[in-house]
Amino acid sequence: MIIQRADINNLIAWKNSRGRKPLILQGARQVGKTWLLKNFGQNEFESVAYFNFDGQPELKQFFLITKDTKRIIQNLSLVHGKSILPEKTLIIFDEIQECRDALNALKYFCEDSPEYCIACAGSLLGIALSRGASFPVGKVDFMQIYPVSFSEFLSVADPSLSKYLNSIKNLEPIPDIFFHPLVDKFKMYFLSGGMPEAIVALLDVGDVSLMQTVLQNILNAYSLDFSKHVANKDIPKINYIWTSLPSQLARVNKKFLYQTVKSSARARDYEDALLWLINEGLAYKVNCSNKPAMPLSAYDDLSAFKVYTFDVGLLRRLSRLDPLAIAEGNRLFTEFKGALTENYVLESLVQQFEGTPRYWNSGNKAEVDFLIQYRNEIIPIEVKSDENIRSKSLAIYRKTYSPKLSIRFSLRNLKYDDGLLNIPLFMADYTKNIVDDLLNTYQCR
Repeated sequence: MIIQRADINNLIAWKNSRGRKPLILQGARQVGKTWLLKNFGQNEFESVAYFNFDGQPELKQFFLITKDTKRIIQNLSLVHGKSILPEKTLIIFDEIQECRDALNALKYFCEDSPEYCIACAGSLLGIALSRGASFPVGKVDFMQIYPVSFSEFLSVADPSLSKYLNSIKNLEPIPDIFFHPLVDKFKMYFLSGGMPEAIVALLDVGDVSLMQTVLQNILNAYSLDFSKHVANKDIPKINYIWTSLPSQLARVNKKFLYQTVKSSARARDYEDALLWLINEGLAYKVNCSNKPAMPLSAYDDLSAFKVYTFDVGLLRRLSRLDPLAIAEGNRLFTEFKGALTENYVLESLVQQFEGTPRYWNSGNKAEVDFLIQYRNEIIPIEVKSDENIRSKSLAIYRKTYSPKLSIRFSLRNLKYDDGLLNIPLFMADYTKNIVDDLLNTYQCR
């Protein structure tokens, strides 16, 4: 089963760009970076030269003995078994964080041999840099790879429904014949999340137990990363924070509390561990905004924030929520105060809009789940995990700040009315397109 990733289009644009530099794909382990590069190379180049610095540590010597890019290419060609040709061969450096000299050599490829197409996959790059790796600042392009989105999942789970969603041009209710099956497929996505191997187990193999095992294996692999790349004194702290995330999000007030990690935990002792998870792409930190004004980052309350995981399927597995919940109405969406649903919406927003969203609260009166800054507007976002859309908090925000546009995600149908846009949860990936249409056409009076 092949999952068509939207990032392929970004890779093609990179290949054809006039100012192309060596490319580094960033993202957590198991999100599909290596598969994406290999698939891209097979479809867009005459050949692919693949090198893995973790599986082939002897490759590191090529970069240690010389910075001459032509000599490096000659040596790599011998390993590859045939000539590596400019423009015609995609060179893939996998696990590049394991070879500091290869990372630094990208500078010389950019300056001396830009005709070679080099794409690298890396996770834990921050760890490599913290250990003294020289980084080619300004000499590489970056691309962030996220877990498979629901829209990508749907293109495999039900191509006809995917085609229908992509065909929607007007802000009008979705007919029930499409709406209800979309909700069912959306529930399935909450089981696997966006990890490609888990999706294949669910959709292609049809084995829920295998999907559960895949997700647990990924969680186990992350724990091993903690022990491999972190100082011994910090390993327990990172594990405490990581395993505490479901309970952090289960509270009505989802503000992150170090005391929830461990009763004796203090911020100064655990903040580095939390920063590690954030820097390695395993968690998102959503700061509270003191004032919904531009730029949002200028009004961050650094003492108040929420922490989410980067994948809803892993969060479900981490929380031990059984897949049987799919048969229990909307329980998957509403479980532990709708945390899975909020996490999913955040994942979708991060992929569409620049920067991490904020959230807003007004003492104990009101709290709006997310704020995004887009096209010189601050847009409040409320997430509802069911059909109940009553929202005192969003009403208070709108009355106080009179935003041009407000967004509510829920299981209600698509609707725009007097500046309030309701988007069905399964259409979260289309938010940016819908907002663009509104700002351009309706002017959001």
